[in-house]
Amino acid sequence: MRKEKIYKIIVRYLNNEISKEEEAQLLQWIEKPENKKELEEYISMNYFVNKHFIKFKGKISSEEFLNNIKSTTVRKSPNFFFKFSKYAAVVVLLLAFTYFLTMKKDDDQNIERPIIVNNVKIGTDKATLTLDDGTDLVLEKEQDYITDNFMSNGKELVYNSSTNSESSQSANEHITTYNYLTIPRGGQYFVKLSDGTQVWLNSESKLKYPVSFIDGETRTVQLIYGEAYFKVSPSTNHQGSKFKVQTDAQEIEVLGTEFNIKAYKDESFIYTTLIEGKVAVHNTHNYNVLSPNQQTALNLGTNKFQLLTVDDIYSITAWKEGVFSFEDTSLTEIMKVLSRWYDTDVIFVNKETEKKKFTGILDKNQSIEKILSTIYSTNNLNYQINNKTIIFR
Repeated sequence: MRKEKIYKIIVRYLNNEISKEEEAQLLQWIEKPENKKELEEYISMNYFVNKHFIKFKGKISSEEFLNNIKSTTVRKSPNFFFKFSKYAAVVVLLLAFTYFLTMKKDDDQNIERPIIVNNVKIGTDKATLTLDDGTDLVLEKEQDYITDNFMSNGKELVYNSSTNSESSQSANEHITTYNYLTIPRGGQYFVKLSDGTQVWLNSESKLKYPVSFIDGETRTVQLIYGEAYFKVSPSTNHQGSKFKVQTDAQEIEVLGTEFNIKAYKDESFIYTTLIEGKVAVHNTHNYNVLSPNQQTALNLGTNKFQLLTVDDIYSITAWKEGVFSFEDTSLTEIMKVLSRWYDTDVIFVNKETEKKKFTGILDKNQSIEKILSTIYSTNNLNYQINNKTIIFR
């Protein structure tokens, strides 16, 4: 069977449009191991399958194999997807089967081609570190810093481990000094605090934290704005010291855990999502203890919490793994995320376009033009790039 034909059948199957005759042809075709492998590779590059590759492997029947592709709901850690698929770096799907749609001739398209004057750059590892004396250090590729307190290699900032076994008297005399790490639009950065806590910071974020902590005293940091993923060093390693994360509107007390906080200045909710362990999220009116896969959504207008269950943790935490994962997400929300990473502005001329929803994985290391080309090819959404502004018409 010609590849073009079998690929067309695959797409029809994934979209529940396949006939019984075509399904029989597909089942027969994937009986051969080499064809099953080709199907895995085709899907990984040309169709979003929602991280369900785990059941594609192993000795299962062809019918089970197809059913797993279309309907499996296995939930795995973010790292699993990348351990399995060497093709993850080229996944650029927004509910797309770009193989056929991008093969169409231009004269089959009844809309004008996009106008592109592209000055949009892919985001990268970069940040500004503000020291306690007000000095700003620009952290970026090929820029190393080594001081008594920390080292940075342009990708991560690592503080020296604290020797915090001071007596209570010396602790009382201790003067806490703070650093600030600011991530611009188009940036991301990783910092390991002096107590061993690891923090991944997303684009347009700012974190305030002590240069060193005192064992036995509460370890407090402040997410001034933006999004951060925390992997907290347990209190048992620090004489029972609690760990707290403050924002303007809430406080999180960590009971040994990994969690994600999303608190952007231009959004009306603060989202706290627990991945492992336990946290207590509270403000002056409410107190919530989260279990894994639970999330609080704090409405900044009413100052009230909603307690939610999260089915797809991957979509929330994938950004720190080098991808963005969207599940039934509106284009306006997708572009809000992408505009931070690519440091660009977005204008919707046609307001109906904002409401269109997509599901897919976007590799953070590809150009904005490639992403928009996929949207254009699969949905006929006309757009133009004018310097650093994207306009949907």
